[in-house]
Amino acid sequence: MTVASHSARVRTVKNGPRGGAGRERDGGGRGDGDGGRGDGALAAVFIAPAMLGFLVFLFWPTLRGVHLSFTRYNLLTPAEWVGLDNYRRMVHDPIFWRALRVTVEYVFINIGVQTVAALCIAVLMQRLTKSPFLRGIVLTPYLVSNVVAGVVFLWILDTRTGIGNEIIGALGFDHIAFLTSQEWVIPSVALINVWRHVGYTALLLFAGLQAIPGDVYEAARVDGAGELRTFWRISLPLLRPVLAVVLIMTVIGSFQVFDTVAVATTGPGGPANASNVLQLYIYDSAFGRFQFGYASAMSVALLAVLSVITMIQYRVTRAGETDLG
Repeated sequence: MTVASHSARVRTVKNGPRGGAGRERDGGGRGDGDGGRGDGALAAVFIAPAMLGFLVFLFWPTLRGVHLSFTRYNLLTPAEWVGLDNYRRMVHDPIFWRALRVTVEYVFINIGVQTVAALCIAVLMQRLTKSPFLRGIVLTPYLVSNVVAGVVFLWILDTRTGIGNEIIGALGFDHIAFLTSQEWVIPSVALINVWRHVGYTALLLFAGLQAIPGDVYEAARVDGAGELRTFWRISLPLLRPVLAVVLIMTVIGSFQVFDTVAVATTGPGGPANASNVLQLYIYDSAFGRFQFGYASAMSVALLAVLSVITMIQYRVTRAGETDLG
């Protein structure tokens, strides 16, 4: 009897904690599940305003624009379905192709100069200074709106009274019609936007440089690599993912240039359509001629072009990969 009683007590002791532990684990699991559902609900509350803004101001207008691109619509009468007529008209529209060519010219100048200048500024900030004040100065032009920048440079580059042309004249050169000649208008607009955006781009690249481990540079110095070789063999390859994202963002933004051209140039797309970028032509077709269907078709075409360019850039630059082990 004693042995039997002792065995029963042992089984009770063994089974009791195990069962209690099982109950505790079950209860903990239920608690974790409730916490997970609570976190999900809280996340949905915080995401809801941004999601609402995305649906109202981006997703729905995109769908509406795609629909209007297949219609003839002038804002005063109901939309009339015309199928692919707007796209056929766009293919045979010489002004559209000229506007696209002008836009591409602007993009190449803007991206080329801005990327090189921003990369140089980022490297100089990394190597020469750690002052937050100087880094803030670099970002200052980005705080100025495109409209204000366009107006200011319209005054500076004015052919007769602009201080920029006064300086050129004082140096013994002829005044240059920066914003009123077909040869200079697009390069001038591109450099205005370079001035405004280069600081922001430089800070993005600077952040990418800061993410590169310092021991990599230490190893390069031990091997006797100079600054230039270190930049080409270490900084630039390891900066590739950040540089790829920056290029994608700047290309998309450059294709959407509008306000600087509208403010700084003479008339819509002047002189002689030399600055008639695609966004300006779309705006003039919609709000100047009330051809909303045709303007929507050109907008959809621009969306398709940017999507293709972005995918090509992403694959070619391998933006989703990094060389850091």
